[in-house]
Amino acid sequence: MAEESAAKIERIHPEYTPEEKPLPPAQFNLFTGEAEPVALVIDEIFTDELRVNDDITLVKTGDASQIILSGFGLYLSKKSERLLVKKSKDVIYEFPLFRINEVIVASRGISISTDLIEELCVRGIRLNFLSGGGKPYAMISSPMLSATILARRNQFEALSDERSLKFSKAVVTGKITNQERLLRYFGKYLKASDPEKFEVVEASAESLKGLRDKISKVTGKNINESRDTLMGLEGTAGRIYWDGVKEILKQRVEFFGRERRGATDPVNSVLNYGYGILYSLVWGAVVNAGLEPFAGFMHVDRPGKPSLVLDLVEEFRQPVVDRAVIAFINLAQEIKMEGGLLDAGTRKLIGEKILERLESVESCSGKKYRIRSIIQMQARNLASFLRGERDYKPFTFKW
Repeated sequence: MAEESAAKIERIHPEYTPEEKPLPPAQFNLFTGEAEPVALVIDEIFTDELRVNDDITLVKTGDASQIILSGFGLYLSKKSERLLVKKSKDVIYEFPLFRINEVIVASRGISISTDLIEELCVRGIRLNFLSGGGKPYAMISSPMLSATILARRNQFEALSDERSLKFSKAVVTGKITNQERLLRYFGKYLKASDPEKFEVVEASAESLKGLRDKISKVTGKNINESRDTLMGLEGTAGRIYWDGVKEILKQRVEFFGRERRGATDPVNSVLNYGYGILYSLVWGAVVNAGLEPFAGFMHVDRPGKPSLVLDLVEEFRQPVVDRAVIAFINLAQEIKMEGGLLDAGTRKLIGEKILERLESVESCSGKKYRIRSIIQMQARNLASFLRGERDYKPFTFKW
């Protein structure tokens, strides 16, 4: 009886089979006789990434708080309490705004309505833009979200006193410590499989440890008196560290060393793209802490250069980006390039890995926090340090 009353179902496109290519949600329009896409409403917490097709990807963190969008022809707008993602005239995804705290536009050819920009600012949701190479070139946020002017007054005053040097020494100490620990982290897997390579990596880690001890001996009235000495130590540490990384990646991929600007080789391109994602998050944390992104200490001021962001990002490079990239390469993942830039598929995979690291838990101040939360905590700790309320201790991860 149940079989007799069951409705007969006919596929609108019988040439497709579910095994070959699953069709997007659609409804039959009685007036036009055509199947029309139905927007997929994302109103629950999930951990996997969403794929519209090979050209459009949306990657989210575990709590769906950060969204990275890439794909030519996307249009972002708002309707009521939702962020709409459109392709041509069709709404393909809807995200409740209360679940979002950051939107990253990671490719060209994406349009955004002014109504959505206003809504994101009102809600305190940052909107970041990355170039095809992963370099952040703009961030939109409401000026009303910054803390009081007191933090910025202290920030400018600190440049002329010992606070600037104390913070800069902490930054370099934290960076070298994380470089040493990351080499030891990957080196431990070589101890049994490749003892000779392990000895080379271990020697680099020991050299970094010895170099770190020299930071405490740097003296001066402010950072301007000691910047060259600190930058010299940091530069030496960088050469030692990247030689160690080169040894770890040997026989996996061709890597001749670190290049920042205009890099076209796969490893440096992946690193630069990952750093771009990290920069945007640190930049937002600096703004939220009420600090001036362009007034740094260790990095000198230059037009268009967010020197304080570059200062604060140093202690997070190894535990977030370098660790994710080295693991990605060690798993024999292919890095694909198009026209000297990472292709869309590689950007998507690297974006996923960086977001996974940002969601992972590390110890900070005696408690466990997600790394993305630690970044915001460190920005606020810096503001407190500049106000004379506490010491500044860099974030270092456990290996």
